[in-house]
Amino acid sequence: MVVSNDSELQALKEIGRICAATLNAMAAAMEPGMTTKELDDIGRKLLEDAGAQSAPETCYQFPGATCISVNEEVAHGIPGDRVLKSGDLVNIDVSAVKNGFFGDTGASYIIPPGSPRIEKLCRDGRRALWTGLQQVKPGKPYAKIGEAIGAFAAKNRYTLIQNLASHGVGRSLHEEPAELSTWPDASERRIIEEGQVFTIEPFLSLGAHWAESGNDDWTLLSEPKALTVQYEHTIVASRNGPLILTLAE
Repeated sequence: MVVSNDSELQALKEIGRICAATLNAMAAAMEPGMTTKELDDIGRKLLEDAGAQSAPETCYQFPGATCISVNEEVAHGIPGDRVLKSGDLVNIDVSAVKNGFFGDTGASYIIPPGSPRIEKLCRDGRRALWTGLQQVKPGKPYAKIGEAIGAFAAKNRYTLIQNLASHGVGRSLHEEPAELSTWPDASERRIIEEGQVFTIEPFLSLGAHWAESGNDDWTLLSEPKALTVQYEHTIVASRNGPLILTLAE
């Protein structure tokens, strides 16, 4: 999607704020002893109260309103009876639709107390996202995003998951430009267009390079096994840089 008027932009901002507020509230509600299904129920109610619907559930019949991935799970974790414990690394991915417009955001959190190493991984995961965001400007190559994130990861001795990419979003959850690498990709030749709506979502890891299928149709596990964080924003490429849609106000 390329934003063509202010009404489209306002609609994207609204669903972006809803996704961000839902993510923040779910993170604040996490506590030891809670199941991932109970956490997902909180997210579902928040989305519904805001007049939005879960995007993965609506578009792909995902068995949950949000994706909640714990420890060895990299992405697309199904909410269920898994009980959260102190020290768990939890990724929450919230995507939703309202009035035909989609937003997508995610972040990783430690349930206290967390180890210093995992706390640093989370801090650096956020830094990796912002490193990518700083490359966004119309006329620049999309490849600069992955190159910058890759340089950050290498400098700080991390790896990146290289089969989970960023993507276009707006009128649908996944659309063109598809498969936007958040790692160095010599084959990426596309140029950022003004008004383009897309996500940036690097997966920064303590050693994994790939996300592999788990024991169900959805959950992806790190390969080789290593803790991994994901941070994601939906943005519009503007002349002034990235306009971040998924910030709570």
